[in-house]
Amino acid sequence: MKTLGETLKEARDKTELILRKVSAEVDIDQSLISKFEKNERKPTKEQLIRLADFYNLSQKDLIISWYSEKIAEDLKYSESTTEILKVAEEKINYYKTQDNGK
Repeated sequence: MKTLGETLKEARDKTELILRKVSAEVDIDQSLISKFEKNERKPTKEQLIRLADFYNLSQKDLIISWYSEKIAEDLKYSESTTEILKVAEEKINYYKTQDNGK
């Protein structure tokens, strides 16, 4: 399983572009992109979409990776991870039904 940072680094390596060139193309500071690739920082959703489009990666796959890493980071030391995720899924489904009724 690859981290989001590893996925971004691999995509840049495949394009054979230096950070400075990617930075100019996607309008994100090169030091930030470097930190994304090293898993030292997480991109915003907007930055992630720009990078996905630039590298021709699936926005959906990157967003899933992005959210899952955020959740995993928050829950990694919890002893009730499975229960929390089940309840969260139930709440999401409830919220969706409430939104559909409006």
